[in-house]
Amino acid sequence: MKKLFALLLAACMVLSLVACGGNNTPAQGDETSDGEETYTVGICQLVQHVALDAATQGFKDALNELLPGKVTFKEGNAGGESTNCATIVNGFVSDGVDLIMANATPALTAAASATSTIPVLGTSVTAYGLALDLDDFDGTVGGNISGTSDLADLEKQAQMVKEWFPDAKTVGMLYCSAEPNSLYQIEEMTKYLTELGYTCQNFAFTDTNDVTSVTQAACDACDVIYIPTDNVAAANTEAIANVLVPAGVPAAVGEEGICAGCGVCTLSISYYDLGYTTGQMAAKILTGEADVSAMPVEYAPCTPKYNAELCEKLGITPVEGYEAIKG
Repeated sequence: MKKLFALLLAACMVLSLVACGGNNTPAQGDETSDGEETYTVGICQLVQHVALDAATQGFKDALNELLPGKVTFKEGNAGGESTNCATIVNGFVSDGVDLIMANATPALTAAASATSTIPVLGTSVTAYGLALDLDDFDGTVGGNISGTSDLADLEKQAQMVKEWFPDAKTVGMLYCSAEPNSLYQIEEMTKYLTELGYTCQNFAFTDTNDVTSVTQAACDACDVIYIPTDNVAAANTEAIANVLVPAGVPAAVGEEGICAGCGVCTLSISYYDLGYTTGQMAAKILTGEADVSAMPVEYAPCTPKYNAELCEKLGITPVEGYEAIKG
């Protein structure tokens, strides 16, 4: 009997150790040892490049600072394929995450289709009304969606082109035709640049495969190039620069990451700061301090910057008041 009792006791101890040895990451609705609530946040990022990476990092840093030790992140990168965004966010919905951060427009539209109950915050999204097909967008999406926008002041961007290239006649508008936000920026910039006396020509590539050939066509036809905040362009700045520099054609661009790779000047937001602001919004939603349906989309201020290396290569004197991009 003593031996039987000892065997039963040992078996109980083994089962207890197995139960304790599982995944100890706090799950949705779990509490820490001191009774505080913990949260699970899903992050869907369209593609890996400097701007989107910075936004994701800013988002995570904000939540880790505001809710230290209380947030578990589930991350998915779609590799530039919009269809992968749907797979990623549907996985988050199945996992029952507390909030989804959608980094770039295809990630936002996928999240909007996947859930109407889990709070969704977009970042690196240019035009929420366009992305979500909202005819009466007034700055607040409503429902379960809000976030931050990377839309710069396009009228000021047109003035930047005039500041840097007053003698240019033709501006080549270089963008990806698969990105509605890029087309929106191109249409607005064309309006403002035309008012300033420029002739604008559109040069749209469909994906990474034709970036080089389309850029070459733009250089052959135009005095200066304009590139909006475009994810495909951001992921292919080296290929674009390899065409622009030998051709001696400068590019004014929509954000710092693209400018650092292939542009001369930009009025840029900080994508890290944009992501950080999104993280601050997330903390308020998770803790019940704010209701996502009532939160207006937030915007980041722009800073005038230039690429010193490309200015030197192209023999361009930087305009006063612009700050050299570091690193």
